[in-house]
Amino acid sequence: MAEEPETNEPAEEQTVDAEAPAEETPAEEATADIPAEATEQPPAAEEEDAEASAEEAAPAAEQPVRDSGPVEGVPGEPGGSPAAEAPAKKKRKRVPRAQRRQRPRPKRERPAARKPITRLPKPESERGQRQERRGVVVASAMDKTIVVKVNTIKAHTKYKKVVRRSVKFHAHDPENRANVGDVVRIVETRPLSKTKNWRLAEIVEAAR
Repeated sequence: MAEEPETNEPAEEQTVDAEAPAEETPAEEATADIPAEATEQPPAAEEEDAEASAEEAAPAAEQPVRDSGPVEGVPGEPGGSPAAEAPAKKKRKRVPRAQRRQRPRPKRERPAARKPITRLPKPESERGQRQERRGVVVASAMDKTIVVKVNTIKAHTKYKKVVRRSVKFHAHDPENRANVGDVVRIVETRPLSKTKNWRLAEIVEAAR
């Protein structure tokens, strides 16, 4: 009777070991100690983590580049090359003159009868006062032309000194009446030649 208790003890130990659950791993133990509420992340924190990971994965080309100045070779930019700014023009195919597009002028309709020419009467107005000169004939060799020398005496505006000056005029003498040395009166007229703008009005005093 004394030997029965010794044999019963190992049997009980074996039954206890069989009924015990399997040993937990270190990872499971760590998770088991943390409460369930702490393991679950809130939705806002999950969104922030997703955005941060997307920004890190985005390529550098998508990020805004600072404007450091004009880029060479880009058309439209102030520093671009002229070849890039002006596109190459397409050459037109040469077409013979006979095959070119014709643009005839529209024909104007002519009236059946011409309008009569009407002349308006000249307005009556007094003739402008013509200049006159009195001088001495110095040459009459040309046909129908005499050279008249007109002397002028005038005081200087600033110094009041009497200044004598002479001017020669070509005058028209159709009858060749005037001779050298005659005192004549000439009148301004229309241009009769390159140098003649005067005509003989009268012989005031004949030469002696």
